[in-house]
Amino acid sequence: MNIKIFALVPIMVSFLAGAFITVLDPIEVNWTWYVPVLAIGLFSLYVYRRAHHGEARSSHRISGNLQILGASLDNLLANLEKLNSDSDTLPVYEARFEIDRLLRKDLNNFANARESMKHVFGLQGYADVMSAFAAGERYVNRVWSASTDGYIEEVQEYLDRATEQFREAGLLFSNLQQRYVAKT
Repeated sequence: MNIKIFALVPIMVSFLAGAFITVLDPIEVNWTWYVPVLAIGLFSLYVYRRAHHGEARSSHRISGNLQILGASLDNLLANLEKLNSDSDTLPVYEARFEIDRLLRKDLNNFANARESMKHVFGLQGYADVMSAFAAGERYVNRVWSASTDGYIEEVQEYLDRATEQFREAGLLFSNLQQRYVAKT
């Protein structure tokens, strides 16, 4: 069984025991009981975090997440380019439904796998890709809101901007991934 689960139980028990100990006497905390309970909780938290970081750095998880990240960026860019090419004929109030249908899954997949970039590309590489990704995501959300309000010019403008940001994120990711493969 997973060590993280075994570490969670003492964390929860120590939290509850610590809360119980502090309410036994409204004036004074019984430190002889509280300190060991706190120590057990902190040690269990340390074990949990070590297991989590070890799991996050495992090679099969990282390689799987890198594939998810690359595929998500490719899908996002392809779908945004499709939306962009159809933006003149796309009914303004329908754009939000198309965004949900075409983009949400890949946006969520990318967000769920993004932590692996820190381990592979370092913090600067992670920050560069995430900066472009976050800007593109904000523009997609702006398109969604403009669609709801019926602002066709804003829908078209921010579809263009989102496409550019995701193109930049994809290019940055691809370059970082090529450097990583060259190193290993």
